[in-house]
Amino acid sequence: MKGWFDAFRYDGGPTLYSFNNRTAVTGDVTLITFLIIFCTLYVAFLIIFPGIRKERFTTFFTVTLSLFVGATNLVSIFGSGWHVGNASIISSYRAFSKEKIDANIGVYVGLQHVNITLQAISNENTTTDIDYNERFYWLTSDQMGNSFKEALTRGLPYPILTVAEYFSIGQEGLSWGGQYRAAGYFAVIMLWTSFAVWLLMNLMLIVVPRYGAVLMTACGICLLGTVCGYLVMLPEKPLTIHLEGQTLHFHLGWCFWLVFIAGFICLLSGVIITTVEILFPHSFSTILEVDYDTPYDRHIIIEDSHGKRFQKKRSSSGKLEEASGVGLGTRILRRLSSKTPDKILEKQGVDNQGFELEATKPSWQYPFKQRHSLPEKKLTRTISQDSVSTSVSKDVPTIHKEFSRCATAIPVTHPPDSDSFISHLQIKKPTQQNT
Repeated sequence: MKGWFDAFRYDGGPTLYSFNNRTAVTGDVTLITFLIIFCTLYVAFLIIFPGIRKERFTTFFTVTLSLFVGATNLVSIFGSGWHVGNASIISSYRAFSKEKIDANIGVYVGLQHVNITLQAISNENTTTDIDYNERFYWLTSDQMGNSFKEALTRGLPYPILTVAEYFSIGQEGLSWGGQYRAAGYFAVIMLWTSFAVWLLMNLMLIVVPRYGAVLMTACGICLLGTVCGYLVMLPEKPLTIHLEGQTLHFHLGWCFWLVFIAGFICLLSGVIITTVEILFPHSFSTILEVDYDTPYDRHIIIEDSHGKRFQKKRSSSGKLEEASGVGLGTRILRRLSSKTPDKILEKQGVDNQGFELEATKPSWQYPFKQRHSLPEKKLTRTISQDSVSTSVSKDVPTIHKEFSRCATAIPVTHPPDSDSFISHLQIKKPTQQNT
């Protein structure tokens, strides 16, 4: 009689799990993390892209290229697809054994490690439980040799140990592992440099776009220098691995070509944008700029400095022309709308043919005809102490003093019948009295 907890138990023993739950590595967690981050940013940009009304092409191209180059940098540093080789083999599963297995073996060389995979091909005589994915690091000169010794201790399959041995030997001309490590060391330095330039490029595209284009060119040069340096530093004698009659050849992997494509596009785009900026200054712009479409926007400041912001061109007929960048839809909406500021500008710009600008005329006129002014009489200078008029002028009222000062300063014209009036204004000079 069985109880509640007797399922899968035999003779009162513990539960027997008759299957192996171990599985091989199916994906690189680091690469998947980076891809998820950049894909999330790009999807968020695509969601808001329909709401962008200005600089659509430049904004889309800049964001796409920036995210593509950034993802390429990080994925290539931690990826395992720089130099790869695959082959189908028939080999022993363990050393000194006559039992053969049909399997696919793959070698994926990265910048700081090598991945070796072994997966059995299902047929009548073999099992599909053979599925290995082993990674060997070579961050230091002796790490690959130590990893190979650990693999011997763990008892890994014979094909994996054979491939790992090629990368661990560093003597008697068999220095493939050291040359791959040197090439990877150089490529890592160049990729981190290009990643730093990429960060500065994004910053400059927000602040000063023309400097961002220059840094885009520099980033492309760094990426192309990475692939060129890696290709030159690969082993002069190509690595060829022999496994019981089968040969494993290597070729450039997807990481190499991805970096090459990213560097070429980045360099070409940077050169084109820089050339356009030289020929037509301040023509490259995106909505990612800090002060875009604000009073502090560089385009608005430049227009205000030249006084061209509110100016409009005139045609040969004298009518105002629309701006060259205004589309047909915008023109139609301006015609239908009655409260657009452009109509106010148009009304202010209409010429009034009946208006003539003349000098202002005074509202009063002198009633008498003018004649030539009287000749000025020269006055003889006398000492103030000896002048009798000085003492007499003290008793003259203030209003007469002001009138006489104005009469001497401003020449006054008199009518023909004003002789009596002038004689009345003349003040007779008193004779000096003898003391």
